[in-house]
This record gives sequence, structure tokens and C-alpha cells, in this order.
Amino acid sequence: MRRTRIGRWWYKFSRNPLSVVGLIIVVGVVFCAVFAPWVAPYPEHAGPYVNYREANQPPSLAHPFGTDIFGRDVLSRVFFAFRSSLLMGIVVLSIVVPVGVTLGLLAGYFKESWIDILIMRITDIFLSVPPLILALAITSVLKPNLTNAMIAVSVMWWPWYTRLVYGMATSLRNEYFVQSAELIGASKFHILFREILPNCVSTILTKMTLDMGWVILIGAALSFVGLGEQPPKPALGTMVADGAKYLPEYWWISVFPGLAIMLIVLGFNLLGDGIGDLFSLEEA
Repeated sequence: MRRTRIGRWWYKFSRNPLSVVGLIIVVGVVFCAVFAPWVAPYPEHAGPYVNYREANQPPSLAHPFGTDIFGRDVLSRVFFAFRSSLLMGIVVLSIVVPVGVTLGLLAGYFKESWIDILIMRITDIFLSVPPLILALAITSVLKPNLTNAMIAVSVMWWPWYTRLVYGMATSLRNEYFVQSAELIGASKFHILFREILPNCVSTILTKMTLDMGWVILIGAALSFVGLGEQPPKPALGTMVADGAKYLPEYWWISVFPGLAIMLIVLGFNLLGDGIGDLFSLEEA
């Protein structure tokens, strides 16, 4: 029965070629990140490696993405940079989804109470500030590193989930299955997390997949201005910034990391659209 359901899901998902392309991109990026020490041509180049004799070499068979100003293989560093990018997305979403969803459920279920007013006014304050500006402000105060960048992005991202779940919980609280649970004396915890939350999961999962790409993009922007992962550890945004000084002569130092960022965002967006379409077909 379970295998049949998975097969049905895959059949519906695979009917959209762009969704399959997104899945292939995401799986490829994850594979390269996890197995970077083995698939990268020069894994030692991910650290403080310097070889000026091989500096600024254009793309070739030995170095498909060329080398940077220190003689490090750009392709190898892109593979290792995938790690910090994916870590940024996974950690941030692991923080903001539970926080944002819980606050949204509470505010939506207890609508027009002091809980609703308090949570949603705080949410509105955070949403009124442009996300990237807020992240830049927080990371500029803290010590620039990957951990603080993840904290900054988490602080700016949770309100979007609160606002999303708030709207769904507000409408679901008046449904018959919620009222029935209240009549039989079910606890508030049971109603929130066993009755309302399961009906929000499909929308939350779709948004999480789409947000993964955008969180990675914000992380790359922070690295670009020196507020993310610090050298010599590779980060896509840092690699773009380092190569920008030498454009257009040594274009490959910036272009290939930039294309990698674009590929990640595209992959998660296509995958998110496919997951959203899949849930829409299931609910139809």
C-alpha cells in the first residue's frame, strides 16, 4: 500500500519535466557536497593552499573551472562551498519552521485574543524591515562567520512562516473537525498539532523547498560582503567577490561560482514548484 502510494506520487511528480530537472539538480548538488573530498579533483585546495605557479589559469582539462589568484582549483572549491551553502539552508529552516509554525498556530487559533495581538504585531514589525538589510545589520554587529550569518537569517525568516500558518489556522479553527475535537474535550495541544497542523503540512513543505534556495542566496550575499563563511574556507559568495576584482580578464574566478549559486536557487525553485503541484493534485 505504501509502495503503491509512493509510486503514484512519483508518477504525478514526473509528469512535470521541470520538476524532475529540479530534483536532479538538487540531488547533484547534495551529492557533490557530501562526497566533495572524493569527487573534487583537488580536495586539498579547499584549505589554505597556495601555488602561484598555477594561478589564474583559464578553464582546461586539468582545471575545468580554471584556477584562482592563489592557484586553487575553482571546481574543487565550488564543491566544498556547496557544503556551507546547504548547511546554511538546513540549519536556518530547522530553526525558523518550528518557531514560525508554532507562533502562527497559536495566533491563528486564539484569534482576537492577546496572544494573537502580541504575536502578530511583533511579526508585522519584523516583516516591515527589508530582510537583507536586517540580516546585514545583525551580522555587522556580530562577529562575521557562518554561525552568526545563520543566526541573522533565522531572525529575519521566521515571520514569513508565522504569517503563512496564521492565515491557514484562522480558517481551519472554524472547521467541523476542530469543533468536534473541542466538543469531546481535546486539549489545546491536540487541536493545534494533531488537527490543524496536519492540514498545513503540504503548504509548509512547499514553502520550505522554495525557501531553501532563497536562504542560500541570502547566505551567498552575506558572504559576498564578508559577513558569512570566512577564508580560507570556500563560500560561493566569497569566491564571486574575490574574482570580481579581476573581471573581465580572469572571468572564470567569479562566473563559475555565480553560476553555481544560480543553479542551486533554480533547482530548489523547480523542485518546490513540483512539490506544490503534487500536493495540489492530491487535494483535487
